[in-house]
Amino acid sequence: MVKPLLEASGFQKSFGGVSALRLGQFTLQPGSVHALCGGNGAGKSTFLKILMGIHHRDAGTLRRNGVEVTFDSPSQALANGISIIEQELSPVPAMTVAENIYLGREPVGRFGRIAFREMNSKAQELLDGFHFGIRAETLMMDLTVAQTQLVEIAKALSYDAEVIIMDEPTSALGEAEADQLFAAIRMLQSRGKGVIYVSHRLSEIFAICDSYTVFRDGAFVEAGSLADISKDHLIQLVVGRPLTEEFIKENTPGSRDMLSVHDLAADRGVRDVNFSVRSGEILALYGLMGSGRTEIFDRLFGLSAESGGAIHIEGAPVSIGSPSDAINAGLAYVTEDRKRSGLVLTGDVRDNLCLATLDRMSSGPVMNARAEGQAAQRMIDTLNIRTASDRQGVSSLSGGNQQKVVLGKWFLTEPRILLLDEPTRGVDVGAKREIYRVMSDFARAGGAVIMVSSETDEVLGMADRTVVMRDGRVAGELDRSEMSAEKLLHLAA
Repeated sequence: MVKPLLEASGFQKSFGGVSALRLGQFTLQPGSVHALCGGNGAGKSTFLKILMGIHHRDAGTLRRNGVEVTFDSPSQALANGISIIEQELSPVPAMTVAENIYLGREPVGRFGRIAFREMNSKAQELLDGFHFGIRAETLMMDLTVAQTQLVEIAKALSYDAEVIIMDEPTSALGEAEADQLFAAIRMLQSRGKGVIYVSHRLSEIFAICDSYTVFRDGAFVEAGSLADISKDHLIQLVVGRPLTEEFIKENTPGSRDMLSVHDLAADRGVRDVNFSVRSGEILALYGLMGSGRTEIFDRLFGLSAESGGAIHIEGAPVSIGSPSDAINAGLAYVTEDRKRSGLVLTGDVRDNLCLATLDRMSSGPVMNARAEGQAAQRMIDTLNIRTASDRQGVSSLSGGNQQKVVLGKWFLTEPRILLLDEPTRGVDVGAKREIYRVMSDFARAGGAVIMVSSETDEVLGMADRTVVMRDGRVAGELDRSEMSAEKLLHLAA
């Protein structure tokens, strides 16, 4: 009988007397892509950090190829054939791709000097082997977010580990890049490697994984073969109750244009773009990575230089040269990476909620603490942000609650138009549903929502109309009645 690559049982871990994991249990077989499922706060991250030697478990046993082991550091886990691709990217921007991949273990030549030619060659061979289409000598700062994610994946694979942990590996990838990742996973699977796959995208889990384990509230719930269960059953295991529907959509588009753009161009690859969004409407911008979706949002919000075209809001022409111009015009922008550009992670919930409205809550240089507190509490109640108080550090919140803090920050500006770039990225299925409710309620109240999403199901579930981008231009437009996954991908490619 083939021994499991990894067996964990009875894992327990507490922080300051608060239990984060009370029953961690998991078994990984050779050649398996095993989904580790659970909502935010289920204990998945704590479990993975124990596997990697970042945290010490309070109780439980871990066996590697049948032998009981304990890791006191990530280097020990790596030495035992376990590597991780973390959700939070950690590149060194001023270094090359090859230098990032082999950081701390560079090949050395004569006189103890780094053998750059050998390192670049090895890195290029690795990148080409997985068809990532990235040059080893490129500086990390010159890569897109998606390319940076692929380099992080290549770095983890370079250890030639038997067990590869992938924590939300497609969170920054478009569908084309995700297909590259899936091809790499299947290659690893064919070589007998084991992959622990963590994702909130259930369609991905059923597409790439063969088995599953579910954690909820810090404890093991169920494990089995994905071929034996349905998507609805998995959702019920994750959230602890059945969800009658995944998407909440109760808005009805009106006839009045809230925003329209004419021959819009941006300094980063967007040109001749025309579209409009009506009051009460949820409009999706869909396309592959590099198609110009985010660049349109940056241009609309004054984050890139004006380079052509016209913007009208409720029929009136506007000039937007800065984010303050955009805010004054009634726009709000939830960026795709909440931790890098949406939140101040060293601040608390109140500070982050009030960040975009400081001028409304101050008299000269003095902040009105009472007004701040009232505004923050209003958003906490309205968006159901789960926090101990408005003074809790925002970095300690789950991904879904962090995203709701970003939304609350912008709702305090009283916007008319919401720009949402990957609004449900990295949040669990329960939090996704709450964000869909917020979007639907905002549109139903007469606002307009423009949403960028890499998830085809999300576009089909929430959009009233979709503008498909390709190579910085509009490739086509589909009404809700016309939309299908096939049509969207056909236009995008």
